[in-house]
Amino acid sequence: MTHQALDVVSVAAPGQPDSDWSRWLDLWKARLLQTAGRPPLPAMAQQGAWSPRTDQIRADAADFVAALDEGHAALVRELQRTRRLEAELVAARAALAEALVDLAGTRAGERHARYLALHDGLTALPNRRYFREQLTAALAQRGQDGGPLAVLYLDLDGFKPINDAHGHDIGDKLLQIVAARLSRTVRSGDMVSRIGGDEFACLIEGVANRGQLAHLADKLFEAVSAPLGIGELELVVRPSIGIALYPSDGTTAERLIESADTAMYRAKRAGAGHAFVEGGTDD
Repeated sequence: MTHQALDVVSVAAPGQPDSDWSRWLDLWKARLLQTAGRPPLPAMAQQGAWSPRTDQIRADAADFVAALDEGHAALVRELQRTRRLEAELVAARAALAEALVDLAGTRAGERHARYLALHDGLTALPNRRYFREQLTAALAQRGQDGGPLAVLYLDLDGFKPINDAHGHDIGDKLLQIVAARLSRTVRSGDMVSRIGGDEFACLIEGVANRGQLAHLADKLFEAVSAPLGIGELELVVRPSIGIALYPSDGTTAERLIESADTAMYRAKRAGAGHAFVEGGTDD
């Protein structure tokens, strides 16, 4: 590269004014030396405007080529550094993306595990544990606003004979249908839970009137008692429903559930469909 540049100079030099060569070389030397980070060369003593300066031009051309080579090398090093940084950035982003996926998977797994821990696997309703948690939280709010709250406890009459006669698959399908009917009958803000076996519970907030609660119990009774078809079978089950109110029938989750359970057995013995805690009325 250096020899070629010098040959070009030797061919192009004859007939060109020294001042043109000097200005051209000085300009490009200054630019290339600046690019390469090198200090500028000292200025040369001026000679006559048209005197030959072949040796000096060759020396300047050599400096020019050296500066060009050095600038090129600097650019190559910068390009390599940039590419290395880009590769490191890509690797870091990939590692971050993988970490985020792992984190999301962990969180999703945690959420799924919690869902399974708090919901019934057959009906997808909240289980007894979740019902008790929500009831406890609702009772904690009662200490602040004192709003009304009621627990309805349901048990399916005649479920065991159906389960024994037709098998657990039919019994499971029956429970799923009952769960869906209960969920459709209550309000959107109310909670329906499968407590266990063929027992369900409802958490009702904002209803203090016993007449309204009795009306809701009647609706739940009718919904569950409607004939249901499973394959070629047509089956009928009827619920017994016990109703307990806060605070008269209990101020804790366990006490309210026990009171509603007791009222449910009163309804079952009387064949009355629903009953309040002993001594209560539908007024």
